[in-house]
Amino acid sequence: MTTKRCIAFLIPIFCTLQAHAQQPLRFDPAEWDFGRIREADGPVTHTFTGTNVSDSPVVILHVYSSCGCTVPEFSRKPILPHEQAEIRVTYDPANRPGVFSKELAVFDSERNKIGTIRIRGTVEEREKTLAERYPVEAGPLRLTQNLCTFAYLYHGRPAEATVGVANPTGRAVRLELVPDRCSGFLTAEQPRTLAAGACAEIVLRYDLPERSTHYGTVEDVLTLRIDGRDAPVRLMAHGIAVDNPELSNEIYAPKAEIDKYMLKFGVLKRGAGLQKRAFRLTNTGLGALTVKAVETEGGVGCTLRTGRRIEAGKSVTAYATVDPSEQEHGLVSGRITVITDDPARPMRRLRITAVVEE
Repeated sequence: MTTKRCIAFLIPIFCTLQAHAQQPLRFDPAEWDFGRIREADGPVTHTFTGTNVSDSPVVILHVYSSCGCTVPEFSRKPILPHEQAEIRVTYDPANRPGVFSKELAVFDSERNKIGTIRIRGTVEEREKTLAERYPVEAGPLRLTQNLCTFAYLYHGRPAEATVGVANPTGRAVRLELVPDRCSGFLTAEQPRTLAAGACAEIVLRYDLPERSTHYGTVEDVLTLRIDGRDAPVRLMAHGIAVDNPELSNEIYAPKAEIDKYMLKFGVLKRGAGLQKRAFRLTNTGLGALTVKAVETEGGVGCTLRTGRRIEAGKSVTAYATVDPSEQEHGLVSGRITVITDDPARPMRRLRITAVVEE
């Protein structure tokens, strides 16, 4: 290793050590290992003792923890030079199985970092109840969830999700899935009969053809029919249909950029007529960009149209629209979703707000 490289490597280490050395509140020890703790036993606590090694009094203003599972308790009484202060740290292991390591930063009244402490350990998971493992009540059955969000659904690439189902009753039940809202791209598999006390899985599978012309929102709603009766909870699946990025040209791929993701119309009078606000869609990639879908919700409109082609390095100006006469009195909150063939980030979403007055 050359001398320059060695110096460059040592400088960050030296700065880090110096920063710790200059902290006026020194804890000994500054780290506490709880070892193995049982989730079922509840929160654990350790008290850290710190000494003011500076020549001036310090006041602890705040002890910052990155997680609500770690709660510090401390006094804001001034700590004179060479005097000690305590920080009591409680960790709640509920629903946090496995290894944990939490650093807490101590700040003074001038908002300077004056000390650092850390706790760590390993949580042994408790056995969950059936209601905890299957929190959604669906008539006599219980589900792990009733909403499956698939994010992007790529053409030619199937995607699956599973929903756990449990029968806590003392009898076998018949289970059917009846389509209520159907995209035509979803298939579902479920056990036709679920024995008393048994658990199983419902498998939801989206499969959009490689040459599909459908882009944007894909939604399905299934009714659970149990022993011939519809359950009060329905099963919902949702995703966004886009091109398969594996089929794109990586070198000459388009790239979509929007200059505004929030458009505020402000206060609008009901009789003001159609209002417009502009946004710009730019193709910063090396290949032509095509708008595959434009979706609106919340009573807003958009002038950008499906099929619009934008050459590399070019931009188009489009408008979000709000017609106050078609809105309820008060706050308007809508969205515009733009789907393109940008393989890296095919979806862009704009939020629209307005306030309609008489």
